[in-house]
Amino acid sequence: MHQQKLNDTIHLTDIIEKLPPLIRKVPHLLSGLKQAYLRTPETPTGLGIAFEKAVQQNPYGMALLFEEQRFSYRELNEWANQIGHFYLSVGARKGDVIAVMIENRPELIATILALAKIGVTIALINTSQSAKALMHSINLVQPIAVIAGEECRSAIEDVRADLAVAEDRFYWFADQATRIDAGKNPKKWLNLAHKISNFPKFNTPTTRTIQGKDGLFYLYTSGTTGLPKAVIFNHSRWTLAYGTYGHVLNLNKDDVMYVTLPMYHATGVVVCWCGVLAGHATLALRRKYSTSCFWNDVKKFDASAIGYVGELCRYLIDAPVSELERGHRVTKMIGNGMRPNIWEQFKTRFGIKEILELYASSEGNVGFTNLFNFDNTVGFSPTPYAIVEFDKENNIPVKDANGWCKKVNTGETGLLIGKITARSPFDGYTDTEKNKAVIMHDVFKHGDAYFNTGDLMRNMGFRHAQFIDRLGDTFRWKGENVSTTEVENAVSDYAKIAEAVVYGVEIPNTNGRAGMAAITLLPNMQLTEADLTQMATEFKKCLPAYAVPLFLRVQLQLQTTGTFKYQKNSLKEQAFDPSKTEERLLVLLPNAVAYCDLTADIFKQIQAYQYRF
Repeated sequence: MHQQKLNDTIHLTDIIEKLPPLIRKVPHLLSGLKQAYLRTPETPTGLGIAFEKAVQQNPYGMALLFEEQRFSYRELNEWANQIGHFYLSVGARKGDVIAVMIENRPELIATILALAKIGVTIALINTSQSAKALMHSINLVQPIAVIAGEECRSAIEDVRADLAVAEDRFYWFADQATRIDAGKNPKKWLNLAHKISNFPKFNTPTTRTIQGKDGLFYLYTSGTTGLPKAVIFNHSRWTLAYGTYGHVLNLNKDDVMYVTLPMYHATGVVVCWCGVLAGHATLALRRKYSTSCFWNDVKKFDASAIGYVGELCRYLIDAPVSELERGHRVTKMIGNGMRPNIWEQFKTRFGIKEILELYASSEGNVGFTNLFNFDNTVGFSPTPYAIVEFDKENNIPVKDANGWCKKVNTGETGLLIGKITARSPFDGYTDTEKNKAVIMHDVFKHGDAYFNTGDLMRNMGFRHAQFIDRLGDTFRWKGENVSTTEVENAVSDYAKIAEAVVYGVEIPNTNGRAGMAAITLLPNMQLTEADLTQMATEFKKCLPAYAVPLFLRVQLQLQTTGTFKYQKNSLKEQAFDPSKTEERLLVLLPNAVAYCDLTADIFKQIQAYQYRF
């Protein structure tokens, strides 16, 4: 784990030095804060209103760029209106849910806008999901319809018989520019591009009936059961992000933000797009991230800002120097997960002046923004929170003699908890039992309540913090949250494996934690060369690529505590270092089709960054 020096804590003099550039943003910031905080759950608000405002302010400015396609604010609005009028005509109403599974392309953006304007909650399905996880994600939110891109249709077809959706409510977009050519739909699918063609282009009458308390998205996070959890994200929370993150970035009509992050994640669909809409700027979208195409696209779209997660930054740092990586317009970035060990290097190499690192979670009620543009911090939080002492061995907060939690001092690390208030509510999950598990009561006094983020943060002073690590049953890898339970279930399904414990381990020069599984075999079983290939094949088939465990540790018996909990802490500390255990260690090296034994030489090469995971 990266340890920051204590002398990087923030003092009043540091804040004062940062004020001059901040002052130039004040008018835009005040406008945003007014929209963010002067609202109630009944206030008309949300994505639709913000977009229609941008249309009024910049109708002929570019709203969306994708490959060779270009859409002005007016054109994108008219497209969304046609989709919205169509769904109103078939009975969709505020409070209904529609599941949407389309990769990053204009059809996804138009669909999100359309449904937001009519008050339908959009279940943004992870486009890498399949099989049981996909079926669960769709059925969990009880949608009245499914909208799929051709690129995701086969995954839905595999589970269609198990979906609780009427047969005549499966809608389809061809994998092409459907505004030009709607394409020919497959059997049992309705061609949405064709269906909307004769519907009006004027604004749907519903936009200003949408209130802050109404649902906007269902976003999915890793669940402790091994299956995704659906997190409610309402229009009020979107407006809060729009008024804060969006306006802090301070884009204008001439700016173009290049986004390669999946738009089924909050960083892309909320944070990045909020920044674009707040400045009536342009969103340049790529279907999937590509290191080799990144700076080419930046030049092609004349981008001035980029959306990021930490893994993306590491890929760019690792890439060979390119003449395209300088001489561009990009000076601003917004996202999360930038590692302190590459922060300054990234700014220097690529000419970045402002890194708007932030912290938030899809379900949480506390957020941080790097408003003052300090290095190595998720920034400042205006919302009530505390960082409390935490006992990692026993996985509980430390209490004082009176039973209250203890706040850490400046420079120290602890558990981040967000106070639940009327202004910072916890909207929660679809499952009320899961809500109970993450709410802490009587923390500092009787009657108070806090949301347990499950994240360790370092108190940097002046309400600034630095993200340190994630606790509990999830870890983050490749920009995705990985459920340890989901991976444990998949690994344990292998014919020779009796039991598995999954945890995240750090690999030098990477972001997040890679998956590692400690496994025990069934009696009289051994792993053969054929097993090493077969395990890799089966894990890749039943898990998303980012969730496949890269390391295996073969144990005779899994170690448990006196209360029969697995001792993950010692496993995490020993990680995949062969000098710390005599047990067999296996590794799935980059681009390999089989696990191999992790020798001291391979370990040394991993530590020296010879393998790029």
